[in-house]
Amino acid sequence: MISSLLLRSCLPSAIRNILKAAPIRNSSSMMEGLQPASVVVLPRSLAPAFESFCQGNRGPLPLLGQSEVEKTLPQLNTVPGIRSICPQFEKYEFGACTGLLTSLEEYSEQLKDMVTFIMDCSFSIDEALEQAGIPRRDLTGPSHAGAYKTTVPCGTIAGFCCPLVVTMRPIPKDKLERLLQAAHSMGGWQGQPIHIGDPELLGIKALSKPDYGSYVQCRPEDVPVFWPSQLTSLEAIIGCKVPLAFSSPPGCTVTLPKDTVSPASCLTPEMVPEVHSISKDPLHYSIVSAPAAQKVRELESTIAIDPGNRGISHLLLKDQLLQSALSLSHARSVLVTTGFPTHFNHEPPEETDGPPGAIALAAFLQALGKETAMVVDQRALNLHMKIVENAVKQGVLKTPVPILTYQGRSMEDAQAFLCKDGDPKSPRFDHLVAIERAGRAADGNYYNARKMNIKHLVDPIDDLFLVAQKIPGISSTGVGDGGNELGMGRVKEAVKKHIRNGDVIACDVAADFAIIAGVSNWGGYALACALYILNSCQVHDRYLRKATGPSRGAGEERWIQALPSVTKEEKMLGILVQNQVRSGVSGVVGMEVDGLPFHDVHAEMVQKLVDVTTGHM
Repeated sequence: MISSLLLRSCLPSAIRNILKAAPIRNSSSMMEGLQPASVVVLPRSLAPAFESFCQGNRGPLPLLGQSEVEKTLPQLNTVPGIRSICPQFEKYEFGACTGLLTSLEEYSEQLKDMVTFIMDCSFSIDEALEQAGIPRRDLTGPSHAGAYKTTVPCGTIAGFCCPLVVTMRPIPKDKLERLLQAAHSMGGWQGQPIHIGDPELLGIKALSKPDYGSYVQCRPEDVPVFWPSQLTSLEAIIGCKVPLAFSSPPGCTVTLPKDTVSPASCLTPEMVPEVHSISKDPLHYSIVSAPAAQKVRELESTIAIDPGNRGISHLLLKDQLLQSALSLSHARSVLVTTGFPTHFNHEPPEETDGPPGAIALAAFLQALGKETAMVVDQRALNLHMKIVENAVKQGVLKTPVPILTYQGRSMEDAQAFLCKDGDPKSPRFDHLVAIERAGRAADGNYYNARKMNIKHLVDPIDDLFLVAQKIPGISSTGVGDGGNELGMGRVKEAVKKHIRNGDVIACDVAADFAIIAGVSNWGGYALACALYILNSCQVHDRYLRKATGPSRGAGEERWIQALPSVTKEEKMLGILVQNQVRSGVSGVVGMEVDGLPFHDVHAEMVQKLVDVTTGHM
């Protein structure tokens, strides 16, 4: 961003020179060599607070600088023909707009104790559309393109608080990537949207009823794309209820010569955003920088090795780890499940693949501040409670993860478990994750890899995933290594064709995202690492917080501490096996996962994933 100290010195003379020839204008028509800006005039006593508020919410309030009113605004009063173009100011008293003004001459005494703030309006969405080759849609009215008050709060700073205001353009879904690239090249950070998808996720009930301006109509093939709007400054004025303030009217700006201010902060070529669909109901897309996306893809290829030679390469679907992690990054409350009873001479008969990966994911979700719970089989409840208790003692988890069980007998029971008061409009969780969890086959039974029916040992947690498919706002991920795990219904045809006994054991219950790994624990570790990469990405971070409030990078040290490590995963495996006893044999189960010794294969994999994540290659 531009230094406000620099602009305090350069803007007054710039405005005096240019505004003699350049009137207030409608922002939809760009003048050659001129940069559009909007004006906010506030009492001097509020200037430090409002400057801090703008700096803390740079997306909707891109502050170019501030100046003494008496040095910058007198020239506005002499612009010829102003009445035929646009009113120069809106007048606000105690939070209410009380008039449209073409001159501030009658307020000359009050202006002596006021300050002008200049907001950058240089990014033009319509020009980005033109560059991307996307036809501009006609407005339904004579005004500027519509803007909407949202339920997203701007970061409250120095006593200022207000809702974020956004503007929208409908974009054909097959042209989203092209638009983002054009907007990136033209507008830098200002060109990046803050939401792509269902307007209700921003609290906007009806696109046809904008709070400012005229509606731009959507077609069936369109996706609504939203950018932060400088009209947020009007909401700030309204919210602070100052006795007297002035601002540029919606859709109208002043103009500055482009060579008198530094260009807006731009993204480097490496920060070009990628756009990915993460939900169809409600419609929701997310964005991430290309380098961050490539790192996650490297994680995905790293865990795709097949140490058991099961043929899992035939099950791989592109970008499932990336899309699942993006969805989890937007989630507020996550339910994780694990447990595959297959070691029948152990008590309980859980295999060592699954619980360590589930705890690793839960630990990172905690570090991100997300509500996290686990649901497990009733018969293994004590085992998982001991695992969580010891994980907290060993420092793997910061706080205990609630452990739940589910033994419902109907889809109504499953809905009641997932939703508050059973209401599908109020889900308790917005993402379900299964890591090495026994999955229901097409015949209703549950099978291990050897076709042994283990249904009597498995609670119907699959029903939660089936019901979640019908509840808007709940997404799901399945992590597996053989095709018989919960969620692998997404790739069941490939399982039947390429995996031994696949025609019998293939899970029939699909998840939205299917992550395939050589060992399922690796998928849990990779999800935790992918979440670290995404939340450390400036492009994704800005999108998550809707370009309001401070960057969340301040939590990075906490996130690093929550990443999987060889030491942590060895502790988790030790906790698991210490709480399992072989029938008729003293001592604990060996330190193996899927028949592979921890210190040879698994420790090496954990270290590889962390190295890819942190860049230590």
